[in-house]
Formats: sequence, structure tokens, C-alpha cells
Amino acid sequence: MNKIKGKIYLLLAFSLAGTSVITGYILSETLGSFTVTFVSLGIMLLCLAPFYGVETAKTIRLLKNGDWKMLILQAIFGIFLFRIFLLSGVSLTSTVEAGILTGTAPAITAVLAYLVLREMLSGWTAAGIACTVMGIVLLAGVNIYSAAFSAEHLGGNVLILCAMASESTFNIISRRHRAKQLYETGIPIHPMVQTLIVSAVAFVLSIIPALMEQPFAALQMIGLNEWLALIWYGLIVTALAFVFFYAGVKHCDAYTTAAFSGMIPLTSMLLSLLLLREAISYAQWAGGFLIISSMLMIGNRQRQPHRQATGQ
Repeated sequence: MNKIKGKIYLLLAFSLAGTSVITGYILSETLGSFTVTFVSLGIMLLCLAPFYGVETAKTIRLLKNGDWKMLILQAIFGIFLFRIFLLSGVSLTSTVEAGILTGTAPAITAVLAYLVLREMLSGWTAAGIACTVMGIVLLAGVNIYSAAFSAEHLGGNVLILCAMASESTFNIISRRHRAKQLYETGIPIHPMVQTLIVSAVAFVLSIIPALMEQPFAALQMIGLNEWLALIWYGLIVTALAFVFFYAGVKHCDAYTTAAFSGMIPLTSMLLSLLLLREAISYAQWAGGFLIISSMLMIGNRQRQPHRQATGQ
């Protein structure tokens, strides 16, 4: 039951994270990327601190050095470095190449899970991760046979890979931190409290880059739609999605997390169809099918030990 609950949490987390594409579409023409990060995190902290501030303060007093190290690393890799690499890389490469490289995140997560966490890699797991990667590539509208990597885009492609590696590292760090909580520190951290602490660290890290974008003049020019998008980005895309993620990673291994990360581009595709009225190709629908199939494969892998143990 806990594993099912964990998968539901991960499904919700990555689905909400996928709405960031639409949010970014609304904000990209008026605000800088770090301004969006800084303001949205500030809105989230102002809105949620009054409700969880006391519990957060109590938890902070109990945290040990190892916990702080893990939380700071989550903020650095999960929010700060990921956005720096991604936002810098997309301007230096093509959308086709970026689409292909985005599909490496589940594979990188799987490799790190095997090397760092020593989690067993079964045939069903490998097939599920492969389906996720191929599904993301198809969702990006990439023609595999005609796609080619240009030497001119090498720098941008390296940055995109660094962004995907940062996201994967965040997934692994979160999973490892959970294991340390269970077997070493024994300090329970509520998902909302963990989200607030990680977001506060990322907020501090984003102050200087945001100020370099001269945000105050830009904020005076935006309208209601942009402010609503900032609120959504802070409270839903960041806060609620992270809460679901932290709740889900408690019950699921890193391979399951890797497979469910495919919901980000799938959600983006569906929202583009519904809200932006963009045309969806048959290849993209096939990509969505592969991502859903990968989740079923991961689920089948986790049911196998139970069947063997019961003699079924």
C-alpha cells in the first residue's frame, strides 16, 4: 500500500512540475529566469511560513550537520544549478538537440541509483527506463534518423547534460537523505518543512543572479496574468510539487522516481494541446504511451518479489 501511495505522490509531483512549461511561456517575455525563481520562491515562503514556521523552527533545532549537508545539496542541485545550466544551455543549442538530451535524465538517475545507492537493476527496470527515455525523445518531436549534433552547439549541449545530471543528482540525494533519516539520524522531517528549508536556501542563492537582471523595473510592468503565473510557479510548481515528491520518495526507489519523471514532458504536451491549441503528432502520442508503459514496467518489477515469495 505504501508503494502505491508513493507512486501516486510521484505522479502528482512530476505532473505539477510539468505545468512549469506553460507558466514559463507566460513569464518568459517579461521577466528574467532568475527573477522568476527569486520572486516565486519569495511568494511561496511568505505564504507558507506563517502556517509551518513554528514546525520548521522546531525541526531546524533538531537537524544535525549531515541533515544540513543533504538539504543544502538538494537546494543547489534541485533548483539552483538545474536552472542555471538549463537556462544557459537552451540559448546555445537547438530545440531538437535539447529535446534529445532532456531524455537522458531518467537514464542518468538509473545509473546513479546503481552506482551510488547500490539498488538492484532488473530487466523490467532497464526496459522501463529505456521506454521513458525514448518516450521523452518522441515527445520532443525528434526524428531520430534525421537528428544530428552540431559541433557549434557543443557548449550548449554540455550545459543541457549538466542540467539533467543536476536533476538526477537531486533525485539521488533526496533518496539517500531519506535512508539516512531511517537508519542513522532518526529525525523525521515533514515534506512541507523540507520543502520550505530547501526553497529558502535556493532563494538565498538566487538573490544575486536575480538582482543582475534588474528585476524591480520589470516587475512594475507586468499585469495580473503574470502575477498569477508567479503565484502558481511558487505555490504549485515549486511548493506542492516538492511536497508530493518528498512524500513519494519515502516509499519508492530511485528507479521508480526516474520512470515517473517522464510525466513532466507528458504533462507539458497535454497542456499545450488543451491550453495553447498546439497540434500533437502521432509520434508524440506514441511517446506518451511509452512513458505510461514504463511506469507499468516498473510496477511489474516491484510485484515480482511478492509473487515469488507467495509461490504464485
